[in-house]
Amino acid sequence: MADLAALLDDFAAECADLENLLAPLTAAQWQTPTPSPRWDISTQIAHLTWTDEVSLLAVTDQPRFAELLAEAAPKMFTFVDEGAEEIAQIPPAELLPRWRSGRAQLIAALAAVPAGTKLPWFGPPMSPASMISARIMETWAHGQDVADALKVERTPTARLRTVAHISVRTRNFAYTVHGEAGPAEEFRVELTAPDGTLWTWGPEDAPQRVTGPAVDFCLVATQRRHRADTALRTEGPDAEHWLSIAQAFAGPPGEGREQGQFA
Repeated sequence: MADLAALLDDFAAECADLENLLAPLTAAQWQTPTPSPRWDISTQIAHLTWTDEVSLLAVTDQPRFAELLAEAAPKMFTFVDEGAEEIAQIPPAELLPRWRSGRAQLIAALAAVPAGTKLPWFGPPMSPASMISARIMETWAHGQDVADALKVERTPTARLRTVAHISVRTRNFAYTVHGEAGPAEEFRVELTAPDGTLWTWGPEDAPQRVTGPAVDFCLVATQRRHRADTALRTEGPDAEHWLSIAQAFAGPPGEGREQGQFA
């Protein structure tokens, strides 16, 4: 994985790419439905805004973050959505600069965190690098929803390596949220990067394998594409099953996308 400074730069770049999609939109176009049920473009950006702001709170005001955790506990699976839906009521002319400001503050705050620090979160405490990696993954995934709503084809970048890495690391989490026991052995994952190089994880001789374009793997693991609509290939039944439940993001099992939805 890249160092913290490089990850912070990647986060800024991922946000900037998404903001470029938003720049020409009218206020009415912000209400365009996205593939995420019940969420329009405003809600997508409100979700990113809310999560960036809560991440900032975890870095800069841990007592207040602890209060937020206690508030979220009784409704953990709806708490985040409620926050996004509330912020989504803000007019786009106010929401866009709020999102921009929040992420800039988060970047500055994480850059100043002493090495070795663990930050509180809704799950286990995480390092600054892990926190910003999660923000890259979420920004890319929700940016895909916006791109799909606008029928825009995005150009994959090397930033997908962070999304792919999280997707590999969360393999067993996907089994857990589906009430299944994950396989004991590691899988081999070989992905073709946007520049044609190969990104790899796991033992070279692993019998369970996933290969194919990195962008397809990231789309499947963030549940933005149905596995059957990609060029991914598998060897072994466990690897194939994993792609049917893969989930790089936290929370209960996602709804995913229907086969052929973006054909």
